[in-house]
Amino acid sequence: QVQLVESGGGLVQPGGSLKRSCAASGFTFSSAAMSWHRQPPGKEREVVALISSESSSRNYRDSVKGRFTISRDNAKNTVYLQMNSLNPEDTAVYYCNAAWGGQYRGPWGQGTQVTVSS
Repeated sequence: QVQLVESGGGLVQPGGSLKRSCAASGFTFSSAAMSWHRQPPGKEREVVALISSESSSRNYRDSVKGRFTISRDNAKNTVYLQMNSLNPEDTAVYYCNAAWGGQYRGPWGQGTQVTVSS
């Protein structure tokens, strides 16, 4: 079964940076697209970034373009999200997931809180 273990959340000041990691197991990581999502307080969950299986394609929601970078290491079965120039609007519970066949395949779980505040 798909397992996703996230790390790297926490409290950061506006303008600061965080790097999120998500270690995956239970499926062929190198064949799956990976994604990061977030759910801001009182809002629906939204896609933040997507990366194809071989990193040839990366997509971001408009509000994070130029600030966030998604990457992956297929040898370590891990996907990353480097978040720079954070602002309070980035405050949310963040999740990673795996996708193939047009569907997200992993459990959403509890996610990890990222709070941007002074």
